Amino acid sequence: MGRGKIEIKRIENTTNRQVTFCKRRNGLLKKAYELSVLCDAEVALIVFSSRGRLYEYSNNSIKSTIEKYKKACADSSNTTSITEANSQYYQQEAAKLRQQIQILQNANRHLMGDSLSSLTVKELKQLENRLERGITRIRSKKHELLFAEIEYMQKREVELQNDNMYLRAKIAEQDQTEQATMLPNSEFTAIPSFDSREYFQVQMLEAPPSQYSQPDQTALHLS
Repeated sequence: MGRGKIEIKRIENTTNRQVTFCKRRNGLLKKAYELSVLCDAEVALIVFSSRGRLYEYSNNSIKSTIEKYKKACADSSNTTSITEANSQYYQQEAAKLRQQIQILQNANRHLMGDSLSSLTVKELKQLENRLERGITRIRSKKHELLFAEIEYMQKREVELQNDNMYLRAKIAEQDQTEQATMLPNSEFTAIPSFDSREYFQVQMLEAPPSQYSQPDQTALHLS
């Protein structure tokens, strides 16, 4: 049968309390030893009995372990203070950012013409000046964009005209090539060469001799 559960409370019987203390103390020392060996942990155990008697266990020096414990506690407190300081700083920064966001939202509403009743005459004048400066910058930017667009369109028009002239020249060249290809072969027959010296010699040989010996009777009679 298994052990029954024991109610955790102070044992009133002195003898039973002393016996339980001895058993539990030995078990606790054994567990501390096992923990230090199995897990390579630094363990320091201090137990005082109800009569003030000291029982201790440590796999290292008790004093060095206690010093390490104090240092760890101090570092933990410093870390806590640093964390609190960082938390306060971030809270302050978040509050500043929320305030700036609120200011920007109000300014945006004022520029849109809303929530103007809370503004003074001086603030309304400042708002008016800001709007006028903004409109001036917008118009200047618009004119720059328009001029750039016109310049681009003119440049594009010149390019299109050049392309059109180039295409027309290519079409004319193509038409000339086709016309030359379609002409009949007879038009390209070679014409015999003409020599004026041969022609003059033939005329001299074929002329009648009476042309130079007899005068024209009709011409003389008429004169």
